[in-house]
Amino acid sequence: MRILRAALVALALVLIVECVVCNLAHWRSIGASTDSTSAANALGPGLSRTAQGLLEVRDPAGAYVEVKADGSSEYWRADATPAAHVQAVRDGARGDDVVSTVHLRLATRDGDGWDMRSPSVTVSPATPSALLFRAPARGPVRIWIEEPRGALVPIENFRANARVPFVFDWARVAAMAALAAFVVLLLPSTGLWGVALDVSNRRQRLAFALAAASVGVYAVVRSVVIIGYAQPLVFHKDGGYTFDFDQYGHLADALLRGRVWLDLPVPAELADAPDPYDAAARARMLADGVTPIYWDHAFHDGRWYSYFGVLPAVALFAPFRAVTSWFTPGGLMLPATCAQLWLMAGVSVVACLLVIRLLDLVAPRTSLAAVVLLCIAMMLGANLPYLWFRTNFYSIPFSSGLLLAMLGLWLWLGAVRTEGGDGDAPRTLGIVSMPRVAWGALCIAATIGCRPTFAFTALFALPLFLPDLRRSARKRERGRIARLWTALLLPALAAAAPVLVYNQLRFASPFDFGNAYQLTVTDMTRFHTPAANMPLTVFYYLFLPPRLTDSFPFVALSPTPLPRWSFTEPCVGGLFALMPLALCAFALPWSAVRRRCGVWWPMLATALALATLLVVFDAFVGGLGWRYIADFGWLFMVAAVPVVALMMRRWPWTRALVAIVVCAALAFAVASCFVVGRDDMLVANDPALFHRVRSWFTLP
Repeated sequence: MRILRAALVALALVLIVECVVCNLAHWRSIGASTDSTSAANALGPGLSRTAQGLLEVRDPAGAYVEVKADGSSEYWRADATPAAHVQAVRDGARGDDVVSTVHLRLATRDGDGWDMRSPSVTVSPATPSALLFRAPARGPVRIWIEEPRGALVPIENFRANARVPFVFDWARVAAMAALAAFVVLLLPSTGLWGVALDVSNRRQRLAFALAAASVGVYAVVRSVVIIGYAQPLVFHKDGGYTFDFDQYGHLADALLRGRVWLDLPVPAELADAPDPYDAAARARMLADGVTPIYWDHAFHDGRWYSYFGVLPAVALFAPFRAVTSWFTPGGLMLPATCAQLWLMAGVSVVACLLVIRLLDLVAPRTSLAAVVLLCIAMMLGANLPYLWFRTNFYSIPFSSGLLLAMLGLWLWLGAVRTEGGDGDAPRTLGIVSMPRVAWGALCIAATIGCRPTFAFTALFALPLFLPDLRRSARKRERGRIARLWTALLLPALAAAAPVLVYNQLRFASPFDFGNAYQLTVTDMTRFHTPAANMPLTVFYYLFLPPRLTDSFPFVALSPTPLPRWSFTEPCVGGLFALMPLALCAFALPWSAVRRRCGVWWPMLATALALATLLVVFDAFVGGLGWRYIADFGWLFMVAAVPVVALMMRRWPWTRALVAIVVCAALAFAVASCFVVGRDDMLVANDPALFHRVRSWFTLP
């Protein structure tokens, strides 16, 4: 009854906010005159109108239109060029010049001149709500179009004195309802704080299964839509590299034909170059029109290769091509986005399973509300929002490696139990399931075929299995020792050996994965992060502070200056900005925490040590990359999650603090998806979604 009452109150608040607050622009503009002084705006000398109704910027110094406002409404409306006309231009030679986001600045008459101190505004024809903007003005107004020379703006006219229509936005209501439901579940009155985690409870298992199924359904439904309109992702501009984002699809096709290299054309000039890894030499080739030179592909002995792990191609892309060939001649290439969605659905479920097992072992009787918060914290700290957002082939090695590493550790944790003591203070660990040991070893070893850094997860075998091995040695249980080594080594060899043979066939070395042969902005055969950059790079990975702004999305990229050049990917913050609770991992050395963690402390300490090692390793080998946080973020969270759970049990007042931190981190993760300037930014890839959400915060 309490939950129902809270839900009804939350629903009423959502409806009030939607109808009143979110539609405040409508109520403010009811008295607008909606007068238009002319059928078409007067154009400045720097603008011209195309035959299709677009505005062309010929000279930015005179790119403005003149409109007269009577002041009856602070809102303006842009009239978009009909979509059919815009598509006709996009299909022509100048399609790339059509902008999807239009930057404007209004200037009002100020004596004999024009006052241009008003803030910049943006509009977009991608969605109707993005064609409205607020700018108080009266009298003659010049609307400056701040776009480069040659830009085609899909706007016909601008109208002053606009009356904003009342809109009941179901997407906005759904977002607010989801937020309200989350808050309601965390309220003390709903009872989740008083129900302890019980992995054997059927209701709790069913609730988890339903949540996991919803993630799977989303991934499948979205994949079906994507497959319906998928096109080859190959992009090329004269004088530049060729960008082909179907690397995994090409690799799967090559494997199905019995090859280990990609069936892509190789320019004779590149094949004959004395040093194809010399970036300056490649730049000269590109300037001379040599093509195609594929960006971020490995080039070795006159052939193209993929240095990304082969396992996703074998497990997903090749079977998809084979199965679809039953009803489509030649089969279909699996879009990388679909593969990433499937993998991320699995990663999200397994990450929660890992948290539940950690809590069940280290901090039993943790409340369900705390479990929910810590599952979300794990996903945020493991960098899952980034991998859900950026669904191209660059994310596949991380998602596949995370899936196998987490699954392997989950299996290993389920393979051991505490022994000795009185139950509350067990003295050691013992193995209860050799099959789980074997399956866990298979999963962890298989990460070498995804992203080799995840193979370091094998180090968890030391704190988990060494106590049992020592005890068996003291008791001279040779059969048990042999079974343990067999369960660890044979599956690991079965998973790793094919990958090592694959490397041998490609590069004449089983441990050469080909990443040094990638063709990018520098010579990767000689590059590593300069020593002068290392302290700052490690600092940025962990402590890069967030940069908050006063305009949507209220978060911006944080600068990451370095003494010397090395690879840097734009980031919004370091790990401890994305998930501050990860800092709790550093409480493990405290004697009180060590005592409460008991026999599980060595495993948690291994997670912390391994995470720290991988931060330094990634900084040295790869530079600074937002996606690289996935290598070590989950390990920090493995160490931190039990500490946070024990903290909430010890000091109940910290529950509210943890809830606030998780909610703030979740809001930060959502906002980061809309940041302009990040890789695959939403304003370019999905302007309709970007501007629709932006209008929720800017129009009122």
